[in-house]
Amino acid sequence: MSSFRVPGAELATSFSDEHGHPVVQLHGLTSSRARDRMIDLDLGRGLSGTRLLRYDARGHGESTGRTVPEDYTWPRLAEDLLALLEDRFPVEAVHGAGPSMGSATLLHAAVRDPGRFSSLTLLIPSTAWGTRVAQAENYERLADFVEQHGMERFLAASRDVHRPPAQIGTPDTLPQVREELLPSVYRGAALSDLPSPEAIARIDVPVTILAWTDDPGHPVSTAERLHELLPQSSLQIASTRAEVAGWPAVLAADVARAAG
Repeated sequence: MSSFRVPGAELATSFSDEHGHPVVQLHGLTSSRARDRMIDLDLGRGLSGTRLLRYDARGHGESTGRTVPEDYTWPRLAEDLLALLEDRFPVEAVHGAGPSMGSATLLHAAVRDPGRFSSLTLLIPSTAWGTRVAQAENYERLADFVEQHGMERFLAASRDVHRPPAQIGTPDTLPQVREELLPSVYRGAALSDLPSPEAIARIDVPVTILAWTDDPGHPVSTAERLHELLPQSSLQIASTRAEVAGWPAVLAADVARAAG
């Protein structure tokens, strides 16, 4: 494992070099490289013949962070990603993959630097635009709860949270964010939204969108709207864990096309 310094944080990274197409893999809110593997969202585990870069976002997993909500907004996370790619793959277009917050980070980065990505695999895109307001309010409530009652009561209250059908049977896991940082991480998410539809429509690279059903935090409506906007996109929707188990093969096919 190695690290990469960004303003206000040290990002923990890992790299598997099999001398192929460059790929960067991100994770979701309050998750990490390790946790995504436990909940079947580490699609890179099936890749071979690539140069695969994985990292924990600031404040998550083994990366450091500050108690500054603005540090965890999606545009700031996109700045971290672009800086990391400039360091590790300075002259190459990279395939990007990631769920939820990772997808949002990739979209912001692709809007900011269109030539940086050869293609994208976006998993379970989160609430956006019209559905974002209620989710932002929920994140603010979670931040307040952690501050007022602590992590132990937060975890106890989280045990009965609804799981989408495609996640039933995955292990129970803990947030991969330290207690003192968690309120700031949630408030950063509350301050965030996807780029404008007009900006997203200008991302003219192949994009695969992978969604699942019955998850208010990752509604199919966002995936469908992205599919409408992105000029070179395809959409797959899973409703079972078995269907999600096929997603690593989708990523492998996406990377193979990018390597073309």
